[in-house]
Amino acid sequence: MENIFDLTGKIVLVMGGSGNLGTAEVDALASFGATVLSVHLHEDGLVETRDNVIHIDADFSNKEEHAAVFERIKKEYGRIDVLVNNAAYGGGSGGKGLALEIENFDDESWLGGVEGNLGLTFRSMRAAIPLMKEKGGSIVNIASMYGVVSPDPGIYGDSGSNSPVTYGVSKAGVLQLTRYGAAHLAKYNIRVNAITPGPFPNERTLANKEFSAKLADKTMLKRVGTSKEMGGAIVLLASDASTFMTGSNVTVDGGWTAW
Repeated sequence: MENIFDLTGKIVLVMGGSGNLGTAEVDALASFGATVLSVHLHEDGLVETRDNVIHIDADFSNKEEHAAVFERIKKEYGRIDVLVNNAAYGGGSGGKGLALEIENFDDESWLGGVEGNLGLTFRSMRAAIPLMKEKGGSIVNIASMYGVVSPDPGIYGDSGSNSPVTYGVSKAGVLQLTRYGAAHLAKYNIRVNAITPGPFPNERTLANKEFSAKLADKTMLKRVGTSKEMGGAIVLLASDASTFMTGSNVTVDGGWTAW
């Protein structure tokens, strides 16, 4: 039987291939045979080097560097088969340094947070379309449970992991951008789907045992996710196993948003 999950021969661009979820996504895609172009700001916490993983350094907040990534891929590969939008920067990646209370958000923080997440996802999609038009392809946007439901302020306390308003608003926008893209890019045989992760805390967050327990208790499975548990969804949407899926949102959240 044909292995419909095989990614051999596919050029996969992962925007944001470092960090907790990015490294797991790159590892899963490479394990199934894809040539993975992993774009990130630095090399901390990357997956073990593989022959089929190429690391590209870029500052996503610099629009010239962002555009240069796609120019390089056009020159060296001529196409993209799969785009994974996992990247965010500044406030878009979770509100680093931002005032967390909505009444304290200034216009600059608001615009920066939305641009660093939703804006970056849009720009990456737009840049990838010309490299997918000829043969079609798959775009996978990484959303969040907080694009579906609000954070519960009661579980955060002084954890330092609070999620600002710009994050959830941006991720909700990513889901709508996914649906819009699916509708308007189907004529090119470009499929656009999203993955909505639930609680996948990094090591710093896991070290806060009290807060981690509160996160776990919000899920139906009564535990948080491990980064490897993103692998199945990302391979599904990148591969021929999902050729009749577009405009979909695959939720990987332990049941967080289902009740």
